[in-house]
Amino acid sequence: MSRLKDKLYDKIEQQRPRINKLNKEFGDVIVDEVTVGQLLGGVRGVKCLITDISYLDPFEGIRYRGYTLPEVIEQLPKPKGGEMPYVEGLVHLLLTGEMPGDKEVEEVLDEFQKRRILPRYVYEVIDSMPCCSHPMTVFATAVMTLQRESFFAKKYKGGISKWEYWDATYEDAMNLMAKLPEIGTYIYAKLYRDGKRIQQNPALDFGGNFAHMMGIAKPYDDVSRLYFILHADHESGNVSAHTGHLVSSSLSDLYLSIASMINGLAGPLHGLANQEVLRWLLELYDKMEGKIPTDDEMSQYVWDTLNSGQVIPGYGHAVLRKTDPRYSLQREFALKHMPDDPLFQYVDKLYKVVPPILVEQGKAKNPWPNVDAQSGVIQWHYGLREYDFYTVLFGIGRAIGICANLIWDRALLYPLERPKSITTEMLEKIAFDPKAKRSKKKDSGE
Repeated sequence: MSRLKDKLYDKIEQQRPRINKLNKEFGDVIVDEVTVGQLLGGVRGVKCLITDISYLDPFEGIRYRGYTLPEVIEQLPKPKGGEMPYVEGLVHLLLTGEMPGDKEVEEVLDEFQKRRILPRYVYEVIDSMPCCSHPMTVFATAVMTLQRESFFAKKYKGGISKWEYWDATYEDAMNLMAKLPEIGTYIYAKLYRDGKRIQQNPALDFGGNFAHMMGIAKPYDDVSRLYFILHADHESGNVSAHTGHLVSSSLSDLYLSIASMINGLAGPLHGLANQEVLRWLLELYDKMEGKIPTDDEMSQYVWDTLNSGQVIPGYGHAVLRKTDPRYSLQREFALKHMPDDPLFQYVDKLYKVVPPILVEQGKAKNPWPNVDAQSGVIQWHYGLREYDFYTVLFGIGRAIGICANLIWDRALLYPLERPKSITTEMLEKIAFDPKAKRSKKKDSGE
């Protein structure tokens, strides 16, 4: 057993009694109230999920195991000469809750190098997909194809104690995470490079190897590390995370669960948002014929977009009430490495003019930019112009956080999810009752 798995086993043994105590002794304690608006509004803000991997604070942004993103970027070990941390270090942090040192990162690097080889049949499945397939369709298919390798599925079929579910899921998770850079870059080669694949370099880390196989020079290795770390997790309630949890709760193996997560991420209201931002920016760029707009010109374009009934893509967030730290970290990188990039200058100008306009309009609870407002522009700058592919990058990062969550779901034996539904008539009886209690919450998004 690896040191990482040993450490994880000790953490699991410490956590199980806490969950058992809460369930047995405090199972009847009321945590939250649900309103009609929340039921009809996508169950937004209803506290009914649990994860220790990450927490989305309205004013500090996402925290990984209690650490803010700036703390994660600062404290995780970095490759020699690199600005951004090892993705392998994040894996250790998400699994154990402990900030790793160089030795712990080396151990995860070694684990991934042992597991990175992709079976031949996965390449063949990717090759067999129609040339016009969306990259996310190919991505989900490739991951689902790997299901035949599932350690958990084989162990479950042979008869395994429920207390060992986590162990087999850990093996599946480590195997899949190690293969993600190869899967992603081969999809890119298949769809956009006439199948011309760049072989892996086993001496490189997760982010560095991805950049190498994409054929993009430094500092794109740091762009990759930053991108995967920022997108790794976002609590359990977003569509991709919750879909992964939900499917896994039926004891579907990790490959089936992550494939479902990818499918959830592929929706326009979720992972595809980064494409919408870039498409909108390019339309403005063409309209301005490449000229950097003045503040007044940019303001007018924003108002024209809003007055046409559209939203400003990349602005607003269901929970955050400040600028998304994921945006800020990418902005700092762009200011250092690509300050003269025309599209970045557009993004920088929007950062100045959009929030006051959204405040004046009065409809946005959060007028500040989110992660999508910045991420695509950086990819575009480094030559990755096929923005249909951006959500695959998002999916690679998000799979890391969901893998960590699913291991812990199995370790703590979280049950099959089965919420109860009611009819519209039942809801009307509750809502129309003169004695019905009304919530005093002003913001059900938290």
